Amino acid sequence: MKRMLLLLPLWLASVIGPALAQDGNQLLKRIDEKLMPESYESYRKLINAEPNGRKKEFVFYTAKKGKDKVAMLYLSPASEKGRTTLRLGDNMWLYIPNVGKPIRITSLQSITGGVFNNADIMQVDYNAEYDVEKTEESESEYILTLKAKNKTVAYDKLKMWAAKDDILKKVECYSASGMLIKTLEFKELKDFGQGVVRPSVIETYSPLYKGYLSTMIYSQVKPRTFKEEVFTINYMSRLEGLRK
Repeated sequence: MKRMLLLLPLWLASVIGPALAQDGNQLLKRIDEKLMPESYESYRKLINAEPNGRKKEFVFYTAKKGKDKVAMLYLSPASEKGRTTLRLGDNMWLYIPNVGKPIRITSLQSITGGVFNNADIMQVDYNAEYDVEKTEESESEYILTLKAKNKTVAYDKLKMWAAKDDILKKVECYSASGMLIKTLEFKELKDFGQGVVRPSVIETYSPLYKGYLSTMIYSQVKPRTFKEEVFTINYMSRLEGLRK
């Protein structure tokens, strides 16, 4: 009997642990769904601000399909206009008009400069890249600790804060050594119509780039379905044709 009592906590842990993880991953999925429709188009402005006050702005048109397909067209500045990027899961490419075939890029690179990297700009669903290790709860919010599913993901761990209505508020991004790489804050909740209510502004800053601030501003997010061919290398030069 005594041995059975000693084994009971281990048995409970084996049952409750996976159940809590499952609940956490379901919560993460709901947070993803609130943040981005399954398939949509959007217009965004990216502003990179340097410590000396200098700023550089970019405007993008973005198409997303499913959990991990993202295609993006540069609309400005003039020097970048017509460039496109494509993300299929962990794989990314950059197409530059009149240069030739698309070239490979990585998630940790930043083709716009600033604090946002390519993975941040071409964001896929969090549940596509991470599993929930731990879930905490207060009266006003959830706090999730996420672990990357594989080593190709931009960040090894994330700490995520979301309101009780599953609206994302903040994400801290960590390396495998536990170093804080950057923080993303999700602000200014906006009703974009057709059931899309999400933060319209994302700010990011990093202890590695003191004084630098990058801001993403969404002017439009609209559910829209796309054909699979839109998310192929051969289609990268034709993204402009998607805009209505």
